[in-house]
Amino acid sequence: MGFFIKTVPNQEATGKLREFYDQDIKEDGQVSNTTRSFSLLPETWEGWKALIKSVRKNMRLRDYELTTLAAAMEMGCTF
Repeated sequence: MGFFIKTVPNQEATGKLREFYDQDIKEDGQVSNTTRSFSLLPETWEGWKALIKSVRKNMRLRDYELTTLAAAMEMGCTF
């Protein structure tokens, strides 16, 4: 099963979203799929990043990655 999410193209990003896109490009050379998936709701992306940061600060990276993998497998994610 697949689905598509409407996103804001790079050339149309403004304001906070432009900042998020530019940060991704600076760090990774491209806008991440995760950032792009929140492009219509940049305030939500900001909140999501804060939530993930608060969860990760008390976990070793390896534990976080394994937990994320286990959750993705349980949901049948193939990405």
